[in-house]
Amino acid sequence: MATTSSASHQLVLVAAALVLAGGLFVLPKGIMKPKESKSELSKDAAATANRDGGGMATNGSKTEASSGPVPATATENNGPNAAAPHTTTSPAQRQELTRLLAEFEAAPNAAAKATVATTLARRYNSVERFDSAGYYLEQVAQAKPSAQNWQQAADAYFQAFSFAATDERVKLLGGKARELYAKVLKEQPGNLDAKTNLGMAYMASDNPVQGVTYLREVLEADPRNEKALYNMGILAVQSNQYDKAVTRFQDLVKVNPKNVNGQFYLGVTLARTGAKEEAKKAFLTAKSLSNDPALAASVDEEVAKLK
Repeated sequence: MATTSSASHQLVLVAAALVLAGGLFVLPKGIMKPKESKSELSKDAAATANRDGGGMATNGSKTEASSGPVPATATENNGPNAAAPHTTTSPAQRQELTRLLAEFEAAPNAAAKATVATTLARRYNSVERFDSAGYYLEQVAQAKPSAQNWQQAADAYFQAFSFAATDERVKLLGGKARELYAKVLKEQPGNLDAKTNLGMAYMASDNPVQGVTYLREVLEADPRNEKALYNMGILAVQSNQYDKAVTRFQDLVKVNPKNVNGQFYLGVTLARTGAKEEAKKAFLTAKSLSNDPALAASVDEEVAKLK
């Protein structure tokens, strides 16, 4: 899907500009801001890796649709009294959501509420309100506890976290994702997808070291895990360990040579280590794998700098 590809590469440009342009970068909505915190870059990396590493495909250009146009609290933007869906929803979609919310409230017992909650989550997901989808999937998991149900709720919160527009929502949604992934891992300690996302959520928390620990555990169990390799590379970039970052991205593109973001970041980090010819090759490979004009323009610019 073109929009997914474009959004993915917008996130590539976010971190690439941070690395190459000395601290100013373009946020997904195209706003120039001073250098952001590591949590901002980390949640962008999580969004990109989740798409490229096999997670749910989403349109990253709909940031506000997934994170809500107003500041979030535990009750304000999630749950039965949630704010109205983003204004991009159609009147018919809003009418259906209003009807389902009333049906949820009127449901006579937990089982009936869970049935309606499943439909509500599906509808909220379709309008890219992943936070609300996560809330209702959590209601389902509470009524019918299972690792699968907890993970569905955690994945939805993680999706919202990945596109959160404010630090407040990064903390809120990342915290919910961590809470629910912990429930998954309690029942399924070997669930590497849950552990990878848990690690990425910790990367944007007050305890990023815990995130590194989880990601390393994933790579010990599965050295070919794309999302873990990608985010370990991002962590190395954040700490200016470009040699280590090169190794991570080289491992990533060995696993999947068509990973566009892996190829692009390999070019970024090779350029920082002075390996100009290898960087050029990686940049051109990334360009060849995508028809995104923004990526192509960025590649051309970076290749020109290598001469």
